[in-house]
Amino acid sequence: MIDRRIATRVTERLSESPAVALLGPRQVGKTTLALEIGETVPSIYLDLESEADRAKLSDPELYLSGHQDKLVILDEVHRLPGLFQTLRGLIDKGRRAGFKSGRFLLLGSASIDLLAQSGESLAGRVSYLEMGPLDALEIDAQAMNRLWVRGGFPDSFLGRSDRSSLRWRQDFIRTYLERDVPMLGPRIAAETLRRFWTMLAHHQSGLLNAADFARGLGLDSKTVANYLDLLVDLLLVRRLEPWHSNSAKRLVKSPRIYVRDSGLVHALLGLGDEEAILGHPVVGGSWEGFAIETLIAAAPEGSVANFYRTSAGAEIDLLITLPGGELWVYEIKRSLAPKVERGFHHACEDLRPARRFVIYPGTEIYPMSSDIAVMPLQAAGQDLLARH
Repeated sequence: MIDRRIATRVTERLSESPAVALLGPRQVGKTTLALEIGETVPSIYLDLESEADRAKLSDPELYLSGHQDKLVILDEVHRLPGLFQTLRGLIDKGRRAGFKSGRFLLLGSASIDLLAQSGESLAGRVSYLEMGPLDALEIDAQAMNRLWVRGGFPDSFLGRSDRSSLRWRQDFIRTYLERDVPMLGPRIAAETLRRFWTMLAHHQSGLLNAADFARGLGLDSKTVANYLDLLVDLLLVRRLEPWHSNSAKRLVKSPRIYVRDSGLVHALLGLGDEEAILGHPVVGGSWEGFAIETLIAAAPEGSVANFYRTSAGAEIDLLITLPGGELWVYEIKRSLAPKVERGFHHACEDLRPARRFVIYPGTEIYPMSSDIAVMPLQAAGQDLLARH
């Protein structure tokens, strides 16, 4: 399953930049997308987890200079961080020869090493894009609940049954903890990180309180902050920052935390089907995170996402500031008869947004009041796509 939106963006960026870095967790489909793009132009593909392909780059400048007329796709590029200096030289040499775009497509499973290395060596030469799991705009409306329950990793979503899908996600989590984290990040005991990741799933959509997590894990707050940074860098957790303004309102300063894929939330909590999820306290936070990921993915490039909360109780789940400054706000409800609290109205009085939405799991669009529209998630996402 290929995300046509991201495929179009990658193609556009390759026409403008000598190198494009496509970042996303493992198994979201980066390789499939890259190979499809590679079929449209002369290209070569190297998987840097393959010893044979790494051996080809024992003298990277010699090898890559022999393919300067092709798009070079380098998968799991963080496995060879020393390669970035060579890429920089080849890009600069190509620019002097008149090659200004479409030279390298770099695929990475994490932002940490890739961003650090390429930020140091490829500044001004690389364009970054992020590819996440499937979202609500990439499926039929009838499959919405299945996507929410199983999450957006294609192999999980397309599993033969809820049980096989859950097994896939459990294996995915184990692989990250036992293999990818030791390779990409600091040395952390797999069981400790699993406990922390599970605590985040229980806390889905809650405000970050590092001291509470630290007490639960028997660690200090700084270590917990480092663990959180790692999961954010691995593109597995979202840290949604609070709205800040110059008003006299006392605004909450802690970010909200979401495990980005709803299927991973459910797997971490051992919830294998919709019935189990609906009977669990995480149901509202899980649906909220699911909706937020879809809306952020649909927003135009350059948009900024926040939430709003004051000490007096005024609150909005998601604010999207569009390029140009127009503000759209979203309250997310897991109810077929959604209502908004007084705090939402107070927050709107503070913010004066251009548009106000309530997202719910129904199928109809209808006005809640003269200035608030109730919408299904897919319709709200399409509304944002229309602003591209």
